[in-house]
Amino acid sequence: MATAEARRRAAERIGALSRRGLDVAALWRACDPVIHEIVPFMLRPCWFTMDPASLIVTSHYDAAIPSLPPEALAHEYEADDAMTLSRIVRSASGATTVHDATAGDPASSEGWRRFVQPFGGDQQLAVALRGRSGIAQGVLTLYREPGAPMFTVEDAAFLRSVSADLAAGAARGLLLGEAEEQGPNAPVLLVLDEDWQLQSMTPGAEAVVAALPGGGSWRERGTLPPVVLSLAAGALAGADTTDEQRSARVRTEDGRWLTLHGSPLVSDGRRRAAVIVERTPPDRISPLLMEAYGLTEREKDVTRSVLQGEPTAGIAAALFMSPETVQQHLKHVFEKTGVHSRRALVAKVFHAHYEPRVHDNDQRIASGRPVIGSPVPPTGRPDGRAGGGAVDTRPREA
Repeated sequence: MATAEARRRAAERIGALSRRGLDVAALWRACDPVIHEIVPFMLRPCWFTMDPASLIVTSHYDAAIPSLPPEALAHEYEADDAMTLSRIVRSASGATTVHDATAGDPASSEGWRRFVQPFGGDQQLAVALRGRSGIAQGVLTLYREPGAPMFTVEDAAFLRSVSADLAAGAARGLLLGEAEEQGPNAPVLLVLDEDWQLQSMTPGAEAVVAALPGGGSWRERGTLPPVVLSLAAGALAGADTTDEQRSARVRTEDGRWLTLHGSPLVSDGRRRAAVIVERTPPDRISPLLMEAYGLTEREKDVTRSVLQGEPTAGIAAALFMSPETVQQHLKHVFEKTGVHSRRALVAKVFHAHYEPRVHDNDQRIASGRPVIGSPVPPTGRPDGRAGGGAVDTRPREA
């Protein structure tokens, strides 16, 4: 068993890795050996990112299994299993083993029988990656072979202790990936050198920077807005700051709210800062549901809660409506989406908008491109564009 000092040092290393501004897959690769020192596992960990708005999987990373079998993804949203990822994320503890979830009978879990045992696994430990605000960004699962020591309460406690850092690192990595997309709602990315000078930026960034407080005529003045410089300075300083101190929310002159995030970038021995500006709210599933299915605002609210696994009573309390009204909205949602049950609704949304993203991210990881976390828009293209043609995602020089 690892000592308390070893756990502390490992937690510090994971926190530092999570603040480096790594792509999601690179972060997972870097964290694998650190976790193994404290919580030994067989083969490699299986990491998942999830859309916080729907708690549906957007990417999978396992160095031993580069691509999940389609039946594993289907099982997650079509079966009633004790070890589904969404159930773990919604649980009060945010962590469980297959033995605890099945009262000591892992064979009662179809997922364990089909997707763990055939690979030589016996034990399974799953931990939700929740940020300090409680928002879930994904799940980490570890496995052990028959005859290995059982996962302990201390193992789960260590992983829970670093889950907020891992969640923050994943959220930051997904933003970096999405900043490379050129859709109208994509975040923009600014890269600054050690002297706080702008090195490069993604398309669309100039107008966004100009809209920030103090950003008017920034090109002519040769000075970036104060909020950008402040976040870049914090990232370059490398101080052990909280995620909140490296983010800022500002209001533009035309009344829009923008969120900025600062992250260090370390490559080729050079230290740089990345500042990401989000122009859209994080609830990306709302416009998706409206465009794809024509849902009303209330129907979207109910659907979002259903996707997150909320029961009727919970939806009614959260949305300040009666259970009967919730059921009436659900009836309309079922009619518009062509399904007849909650599980079928979740499965339809997953297969239409999230499964393509999971496969797209598998290809991104294989080719060294960053993972992105948004669901696939109704156009059916991962980049959200209609029609064909390559998309140039290279940053534009300043």
